[in-house]
Amino acid sequence: MSISRIKTIVIAALVLINGIFLSVIIIDAVADIRSERAAIEDAAAILLSNGITINPDNISSSGSFGTMRTERVHEVEETIAAAVLGESEMTDLGVIFRYESLESGVAEFNSSGGFEMQLNENAIINTAGALKTVEKLLDDMKIEISSITQYSTTGYETVTAIVSYRGVEIFNCAIEFEFSGEQLKTISGRYVTVTRPLTDGVAITTPATAMLAVLGAVKNEVIEVTRIDSLESGYFFRTGPFGEGVLDPVWLVETDTGIYIMDVATGEIEAHVRG
Repeated sequence: MSISRIKTIVIAALVLINGIFLSVIIIDAVADIRSERAAIEDAAAILLSNGITINPDNISSSGSFGTMRTERVHEVEETIAAAVLGESEMTDLGVIFRYESLESGVAEFNSSGGFEMQLNENAIINTAGALKTVEKLLDDMKIEISSITQYSTTGYETVTAIVSYRGVEIFNCAIEFEFSGEQLKTISGRYVTVTRPLTDGVAITTPATAMLAVLGAVKNEVIEVTRIDSLESGYFFRTGPFGEGVLDPVWLVETDTGIYIMDVATGEIEAHVRG
């Protein structure tokens, strides 16, 4: 048998083996999806029997993720400042780092990721429109976002971007861009720099577990709910005393009585204003 013939047989065998592995993976994935869907439907039936309605189609899960550690990284601040101000001079004010450009304006960053920028006249003009201008700035800042919205009033526009990490929304981290006419005047909000997983952290629970936790909160009279409009998994940022912080896995629960954050680690539910 020729060498080329042997190579052809080997390649065909490898393709067949890979196809078998892929089929097994697909079958397992489909089984997992069906199992989770069945658990959600069972939980929805339990909620309904207790006077709480939910549409399973309004449940959004970002898959498996766990608690992450965040820290202040000066190089990230420099990138964000440079994307807006260009070249600037940095002054260490202790907890606050101040970046100043005589041409463009001033940016101040605190140790937990909060920042504010005041821009000079004509520093940034939204010639392409406020939304396009903000999208370009966020790309230059290298900040990942999950959504972006625009609100306009006479002479003023506000663009709000919700920050995310690896496709998972951080519910309490947002950045606002304020325009007056064509001029970008201020930028303020919070970013996070994730450094590593937290070894003693927790993983996000299943949607069905979250649904039953809501029922538990209702039965314990923590909240009053008769309808769950949506259920979404994501992160909630909490800061420590020296700028370090954590991203905790949580569920965002939108109901007929308000919006709540359910902490996976503690099981606590508290009212929340998104953004």
